[in-house]
Amino acid sequence: MSDPAVSAAGILTAARRSQPDLARSLLARMIEEEFGFPVREVTLGADDYSLNSVNGFLTRGDGERFFFKFHHEENEDSVLQEFYRGEILLEAGFPVDIPAYVCRRVGRQILLYPLRIIPKLADAARAVDRGHPLPGAEAPALIEAQRHLDRLSTRIYLHTWHPITAAQSSEEPIHQLFHHRLTTPGSPAGTLGGRAATFFAKDRSFAFPGLSVSGAELRRLRWVIDGVAYDRTLQDCLENALALLDPAVLAASGGVIAHGDAHNANVWFTPQNSEAGTAASLTFFDPAFAGRDIPALLAEIKATFHNIFAHPDWLYHSAELTSTPEITIRDDTAFVTTGWYLPPLRQAFLADKGRLLWTPLLAALSERGALPKTWRETIRAGLFCCPTLVMDLCARSESAPNSRHTPASSLTGLAVAMMCGAEPGPEGQDVVSRFLDAIDPSCI
Repeated sequence: MSDPAVSAAGILTAARRSQPDLARSLLARMIEEEFGFPVREVTLGADDYSLNSVNGFLTRGDGERFFFKFHHEENEDSVLQEFYRGEILLEAGFPVDIPAYVCRRVGRQILLYPLRIIPKLADAARAVDRGHPLPGAEAPALIEAQRHLDRLSTRIYLHTWHPITAAQSSEEPIHQLFHHRLTTPGSPAGTLGGRAATFFAKDRSFAFPGLSVSGAELRRLRWVIDGVAYDRTLQDCLENALALLDPAVLAASGGVIAHGDAHNANVWFTPQNSEAGTAASLTFFDPAFAGRDIPALLAEIKATFHNIFAHPDWLYHSAELTSTPEITIRDDTAFVTTGWYLPPLRQAFLADKGRLLWTPLLAALSERGALPKTWRETIRAGLFCCPTLVMDLCARSESAPNSRHTPASSLTGLAVAMMCGAEPGPEGQDVVSRFLDAIDPSCI
């Protein structure tokens, strides 16, 4: 009988429990068993972007080095068919790095890439945010490369769009990032479960700067954020997401070929090469959730949130958050001052993502009779799920011993999540509502 620890789940668990020697040993064994070659050395990645995955470098017995990455989701054996279908993206015309080795066996799905020395877009963009850009990766180069990818993605989405059935939608792995995190296999339909139930359990204690609240209280609070009042509670946002992100419901927008999880830690940045006459460019990797029938309204959600609203610092580098949010609670309402704003690079990414991708995509869906009346709420629900379900927003405490969040980043993250999931009142506007207004096809 095979050792269950020699699996993606076992390796990820060891890494999260600060057992690097065990994680390296298990990974080397899994690689040898799957690919048939000995592993001389394993180095686990030290970046802060791997929220549900493990990456790093390994040296084969003959001295050749590889970059590896794998993703693991709880209950994946019961809900997923297959990860890592990068050939789908390549055939559609996306720029995608093809791995040297692929294992698609459920529980042991992993990619090995030839070693690259170019940066991930996540690292290049953060260097710009911090005022110390990498050589050849200054803001104009990143912005232009992202524009090119947005234009290309739009062309591919519109070219590959097709009607899909509820069954086709349900078979796509991308739902593991959204609806499956809101549910528990075997539970009655319409019941909140999964990470949603665990992360926002009623008996948990959420520590914010200056006060703590229970999960039960947090779910029912109204929110006033930076002077803007919002129309719903956290519980309302969770229930909206459960209903609107149901794979069968999302089928109404049709399907496209997409990466589905193109956050910038899954994108290589290649600087301009004047001698070769090539412009700066972006290349996808780690297509864990790629598919042919990805619901059109879901295809770009992860990229929109994680490459823009997750910055600066609060999600990926919470210990380095410099803003000091404040909260008071009265009359069942949380009054929050965040001190949060998008850096200039992320503002440019947001404007271009709206203008070059979301606007033409929504307009095309409308023309084809595939834009649901709930499109705005559906996008909000997807954006809301990104910060609330990708990792535990509860600050490190007895309630969340493995959390990476501080009280300040926890509060900031929840405020950003509510800005994504809830509409501001008639007299209020924020960066999310202005973005959604700008891409509304009825206003074109």
